[in-house]
Amino acid sequence: MTQAHTDPARSGNDTAKVARMADAAGDPLLALVLKQLDDDQAQEVVTVDLEGKTSIADYMVIASGRSSRQVASMAQKLAETLKKEGFGPIKLEGLPAADWVLVDAGDIVVHLFRPEVRSFYNLERMWAFGDAPPVAGTA
Repeated sequence: MTQAHTDPARSGNDTAKVARMADAAGDPLLALVLKQLDDDQAQEVVTVDLEGKTSIADYMVIASGRSSRQVASMAQKLAETLKKEGFGPIKLEGLPAADWVLVDAGDIVVHLFRPEVRSFYNLERMWAFGDAPPVAGTA
């Protein structure tokens, strides 16, 4: 079953954040990704379990930054942290414009967006909610 958890614009809703961290407890790579995004003040973080949907990754993490500059910074810091912790090689796509940056960490794919670009592509709906209703506390 597909699960997705979100922290709506970091509005103080800790329930979704706790749920994401609990899900990540069994996966050190996912836990590290979520911690780094939290440290970098990513907004509207959604974790999508891709098991049974695709073989490209185990999880997809989608998050927003307030500007292209923040999106680029989050992507670079995440890639550096993952490499430092031995989860390399990490591939980055879309960094020059930083409207939508893809961080490919193998078992986890991270999409970082500016809010306008994120709402245009609406990946959460396509992957997480296409065949199941959102999990309580999500978008």
